[in-house]
Amino acid sequence: MHTISGRQAADPVGLTEVDDAGERRAAHRAIALSAVGLAATGLAELLIALLTGSVGLLGDAFHNLSDVSTSLVVFLGFRVSRRTASERYPYGLERAEDLAGLGVAAVIWASALFAGVESVRKLLGHGTTTHLGVGIAAAAIGVLGNQLVARYKLRVGRRIQSATLIGDAKHSWLDALSSAGALAGLVAVAAGARWGDPLAGLAVTLLICHIGWEVTTDLARHLLDGVDPAVITSAEAAATTVPGVSHIHARARWTGRTLRVEIEGWVDPDLPVRAADAIGRHVIAAVAHALPEARAISWSARSAG
Repeated sequence: MHTISGRQAADPVGLTEVDDAGERRAAHRAIALSAVGLAATGLAELLIALLTGSVGLLGDAFHNLSDVSTSLVVFLGFRVSRRTASERYPYGLERAEDLAGLGVAAVIWASALFAGVESVRKLLGHGTTTHLGVGIAAAAIGVLGNQLVARYKLRVGRRIQSATLIGDAKHSWLDALSSAGALAGLVAVAAGARWGDPLAGLAVTLLICHIGWEVTTDLARHLLDGVDPAVITSAEAAATTVPGVSHIHARARWTGRTLRVEIEGWVDPDLPVRAADAIGRHVIAAVAHALPEARAISWSARSAG
């Protein structure tokens, strides 16, 4: 069996292995910067929410502050996933990142519950909202700050293939929508509709539930070894282009940010070992070229006879 680990890039000689230390540093930097930005935004919104009595702004503030705790969870997940493989954990602890992502999902659902309860309470209790100008300004700042954080984390997450960081970016994008909902509610109150603030809070709750469902299903798919069927199709199509392979069967799964592809190939049983090994190297090179996102590719030869 041949196995290539790390990020692969096909070249005329073979495969080049690239260490992911730089990608981890980029992830840590994205988490730290976003946590600082969200903490500042959340504290400012919290103070103004207490001043104005806006339930939409209050929910948005707690939502932003909860993101600081999820950033810590994501950071711990990245740190734990760095541990090398052992006899007990032969694949390492890369899935710690996915478990951290479940923590992010839990916070999203908790935010949905909090926002919904507070919105219904104010709607039924006919609460008032004051200092509308200050509240509108705070909500606008929340929209801008969360958009910047979300785009930054999404860009880094896609570049390093981290489902957890992408999920955290979606959470920040959700925060921008939450701030926009709070802003719309305050504008409605300023126009004379007292129900605007709690109604906006309910709308934000539905958005939170939608994003929570997306993040939860993406992470669950990773943990249950689900992959895009196109990955299997591409791997098998690339492997069959190598002369000497009569049949190919591919499997793949994610462990954290690592896409692992396993190739079984049927070859002539009379081939010498050296020739079968050469075919395996060519198969790995072909699959790595077709699937640049794959970080670990293994080959096993089977007798066609």
